[in-house]
Amino acid sequence: MTGKHPPLMVILGPTAVGKTGLALEIAQALNGEIIGADSRQIYRYMDIGTAKPTPQQRQQVPHHLIDVVDPDENLGLAHYQRMTYAAIDDIHQRGRLPLLVGGTGQYITAVVEGWSIPEVPPNEALREELETFAAAHGSEALHQRLQQVDPAAAAVTHHRNVRRVIRQLEVFIETGTPISELHQKQPPPYTIIQYGLFMDRVRLYERADLRLEQMMEQGFLEEVRDLLSRGYDRRLPSMSGLGYAQLAAHLLDGIPLEEAVSLTRTATHDFIRRQMTWFRGHDNGINWYDVEQLDLNELIATSRRWMEQHSCAL
Repeated sequence: MTGKHPPLMVILGPTAVGKTGLALEIAQALNGEIIGADSRQIYRYMDIGTAKPTPQQRQQVPHHLIDVVDPDENLGLAHYQRMTYAAIDDIHQRGRLPLLVGGTGQYITAVVEGWSIPEVPPNEALREELETFAAAHGSEALHQRLQQVDPAAAAVTHHRNVRRVIRQLEVFIETGTPISELHQKQPPPYTIIQYGLFMDRVRLYERADLRLEQMMEQGFLEEVRDLLSRGYDRRLPSMSGLGYAQLAAHLLDGIPLEEAVSLTRTATHDFIRRQMTWFRGHDNGINWYDVEQLDLNELIATSRRWMEQHSCAL
């Protein structure tokens, strides 16, 4: 490895846009290894509904930060960031190119911008109190409480993301300092290039709907049933993922399967919009590509030129 700052490639974009396939092609062409940036693929036993890379794909290219915790374990943002930096450095030491790949904007931004994340352990009693408040008064009322103490955090957090709102309130209550002030930035010592993937919104929705159909055919419902049979509570953060909550409602509450799938489609479309809002709002030099017009060979050539230009050829 040569050059002052070793390379880090980032491939980001909304769900179902085609990040995994592109990352595999680039990694194989450029002697790379993939680091997952997906807040659901970190969980074991949750393979189909998270669109986890298949065992065959993982044999083609080494993958990191997939299947690292059980569904009832917590992996905070600070812990994820530390594990990612360790994986990047390990890949560099072996003379290979790390590719950070995923759709969880907070994961990617925390790594790329070098957030200084407050080490505030979970306060379960406080979380339960805030969850009870949200259930009684609504997510908008909870979000208003955040707005009063940390308007900067509230401005970039949707009121429906109750778990994140609770965490931000928790940090403020425990430390007396808004989380937005604690999130200081110290860019990591890497030469970074970011590729953002997008496609026409209607086409992407259709693609996500088709992928959901394929997941159902592959056994998504059975995967959720197995998780519940293992004793994983539907209220766990891991079980709030797209499809998991809706299919659990089918299995436990008896809502029709067709309705559960329809609710998952709607939730997925909403999620795609939120992902793009995050990426556009944290665009610190992302090179955007329409996947339906992307020339893979040209992108690989561009990546090689980038590595040579910055003296970080492997």
